Amino acid sequence: MSHAYLAGAAKRIAQANVVILLAYVLTFVVVSILPGDPITNVLRDPQNGFGEDEIKAIIAAQGLDQPIPVQLWTSLSHFVVGDLGLSMRSSRPVATLIAEVLPSTLILSSAAFAIALLLAVTIGYGTQFVPKRLGQGLLRGFPSFFLSVPNFVIGLVLIHLFGFQLGLFRVIAPNSFWATCFAAVALGIPVSARIAEVLIANLDKESEQEYAAVARGRGLTQMRLFAKHLLKPSSLPVVTVIALAIGELLGGSLITETVFGRTGIGSLVQRAVSTQDLPVLQAVVSLAAVVFVLVNLIADLVYPLLDPRVKLVGDSRVRRTTADDSAIASSATVTS
Repeated sequence: MSHAYLAGAAKRIAQANVVILLAYVLTFVVVSILPGDPITNVLRDPQNGFGEDEIKAIIAAQGLDQPIPVQLWTSLSHFVVGDLGLSMRSSRPVATLIAEVLPSTLILSSAAFAIALLLAVTIGYGTQFVPKRLGQGLLRGFPSFFLSVPNFVIGLVLIHLFGFQLGLFRVIAPNSFWATCFAAVALGIPVSARIAEVLIANLDKESEQEYAAVARGRGLTQMRLFAKHLLKPSSLPVVTVIALAIGELLGGSLITETVFGRTGIGSLVQRAVSTQDLPVLQAVVSLAAVVFVLVNLIADLVYPLLDPRVKLVGDSRVRRTTADDSAIASSATVTS
């Protein structure tokens, strides 16, 4: 790696840290001004049985008796060292509550991402090498169709068809292998559409380049031509879409978990919203912002590694320089 790349990467990492801090502050402000009184709704709920002395102790422990700027500074200081506070509902550490449900959401999101990527690459390959008379046009229409169907509709169809009709999984066992697979399919199909759209457009462009014609002239197989000479130069814009799709996976998992009855971050957020458990809500939203920023940071750092024409510069943008355009032929030279 060059010194310029390392310097640009260091600046991007510093900028990402600033964005994470600003995102936490914004989340704190938004959560703090939500309508309703969480103290009355949670602590003074007769069903919880808290006495006034206990309520005062909980308020003092949460720091809710302090001015907002003091609460923000205290909360931010704890967040930086990994302390997410205590749940107002259960008085348990928020980090523990998240750790209990996070594996389920990570398994679902990871499986959905793998399915989305595999489906998008398969569709992209088909649009380049499947003859038009055998359905190439139909393949090109799949992304638009996938985007038009919400993931909860796909989930309900899968539950009805494969759960109730074919009995491949039990609805009352949402964490089983097959239930997880079908939940991942419901979550991954809409995400694959966005990736496939960008991938198809760039594959069409790259397949018209001279190096692609040279590769065909050398008699390379379709799979070798696709994997070695078309996919890599077409993947740069796809990386951007994938980074954005991570946010869609996080948001979509909340809905998918509800449809399939899974216990995960979605159910935790749902309970936190309904009970106005602000520490839990603050932690989940902030961690989601951290994940989104980190994924986009990784995408920025990967750009120059995928395409030598791209330079990572210090102002947080990735630029394609004119001087490097002359390297197209050498960077995409066909090798057997």
